[in-house]
Amino acid sequence: MTAATMTESRSSTSLKDWIKLRLELLPTLAALVIFIAMVIYGEVAYGRIVQMSTMSNLLINNSHLIIIAVGMTFVIITGGIDLSVGAVIAFTSVAGVMLTNAGWNGWLVVLLMVAMGGLFGVVSGVLVQYFNVQPFIATLAMMFLARGLASMLSTVPERLAADASILALATQFKIIDGPKVNDLIITPGVIIALVVVLVAMFLLHRTRTGRTVYAIGGSEQSAQLMGLPVHATKMWVYVISGLLAGVAAVVYTSRLGIAQNITGIGWELDAIAATVIGGTLLTGGVGFVLGSVVGSLVLGLMIVLITRDGGIPPEATTIITGGILLVFVLLQRLVLARQRD
Repeated sequence: MTAATMTESRSSTSLKDWIKLRLELLPTLAALVIFIAMVIYGEVAYGRIVQMSTMSNLLINNSHLIIIAVGMTFVIITGGIDLSVGAVIAFTSVAGVMLTNAGWNGWLVVLLMVAMGGLFGVVSGVLVQYFNVQPFIATLAMMFLARGLASMLSTVPERLAADASILALATQFKIIDGPKVNDLIITPGVIIALVVVLVAMFLLHRTRTGRTVYAIGGSEQSAQLMGLPVHATKMWVYVISGLLAGVAAVVYTSRLGIAQNITGIGWELDAIAATVIGGTLLTGGVGFVLGSVVGSLVLGLMIVLITRDGGIPPEATTIITGGILLVFVLLQRLVLARQRD
């Protein structure tokens, strides 16, 4: 064999190894491609998609989904699931509005809302880790508990007073003054979502806790044999998910100024869909925070396009979401099969 042939063979092997190592990125890249394709289609078909005001509204309207999708990413990477986030948002938002209207300090209420979300996460984590309850059952129980408590608090919409301090989180700041109404706008709620994303990225990719999260999803038994803090980490991922559900409740409530016991129905499924579309494997061990952000924006943009079209019934949103989710689950199966080869 000549030197040139050997070099070519080594290059080919290196390329195959590189591709195999990058296969786990394929679903995330596919989500990014779909998002870009949706933007292009929307601009061609309806117009006024590629502009600052549309992108600003996309971020503002989906900041709460981005936050809970980030929390869901932690849980799913470990091989778990959290079905309680939508109900937790309902309970914390109703409780927060009622406390605010009762005269409590607004910023203290914000902290209490986040803490209440974290408390639900603690209970879920204890059930999963120390009582060996399946995550599906444990978080399903928390979902019913939170939804029931929200209904006990109030069955009618609770509105914030016009001078409630929490409403400041929805204040719009003009970053770029564009022509007519085409402005780049940001709110404190969006900033909170961006901070959550950055902190989560650092935690998952730059800390021992993050490495443990991935290790648990890959093989919990192996993670234990390596001496990693499996028990504490499994607890923390549910606490993180609960805390972020509380944060999402704060952001959402500040934007709408209203809370209801029916708020958040189906949001846990939206968060799971966004996470899976963004490349997090349901089997655990693989996932990306930025991928979950892209998945959230894909779902948000889909709603924008359906609204712009006008001919597609709103009920079709769930059908389209299910179809997209099915495609990405099949893509994940393909990736797993390729990794085994």
